[in-house]
Amino acid sequence: MAYNYQQQYQPPPQQPDLWGIFQRVDKDRSGAISVNELQQALSNGTWTPFNPETVRLMIGMFDRDNNGTINFQEFGSLWKYVTDWQTTFRAYDKDNSGSIDKNELKMALTSFGYRLSDRFYDILIRKFDRSGRGVIAFDDFIQCSVVIQTLSNSFKMYDTNRNGWINISYEQFLTLVFSTKA
Repeated sequence: MAYNYQQQYQPPPQQPDLWGIFQRVDKDRSGAISVNELQQALSNGTWTPFNPETVRLMIGMFDRDNNGTINFQEFGSLWKYVTDWQTTFRAYDKDNSGSIDKNELKMALTSFGYRLSDRFYDILIRKFDRSGRGVIAFDDFIQCSVVIQTLSNSFKMYDTNRNGWINISYEQFLTLVFSTKA
């Protein structure tokens, strides 16, 4: 029996545009989007490939059946996630440079509820600036924000009295860091 891609993956009637986008991204017509297909489809606005680590992170967040790819149902959530991040990024890229500098990053993360030192923002810029220009591109901004959120959520599991301090053993710390999906 021949495999009919079009017949098996009919879009829901309310999302014809999203279905067209999914089909354009799914280059091999497998019915699922791989890390490589998603990386090729995404743009960070700098004419450089989207950060592969960010792409893997996003695939991992929306791959509900844990097969390493995104099907159409999972793609809808991923698409909303990326477009929401684009809106957020544009809101904090005050100078419309296409990147986030230290002050813009501080404004963004402060608005997300984080209170961090200037020294820590310097660390974040060094960690997530792949261009070496002291700024963070769109894809790296997503990764930075998601990593901070994920680590913060893991920290909160140990901060039982919610005072911003935890007391854990070295092995608990290593377990916390290595088991964090970020």
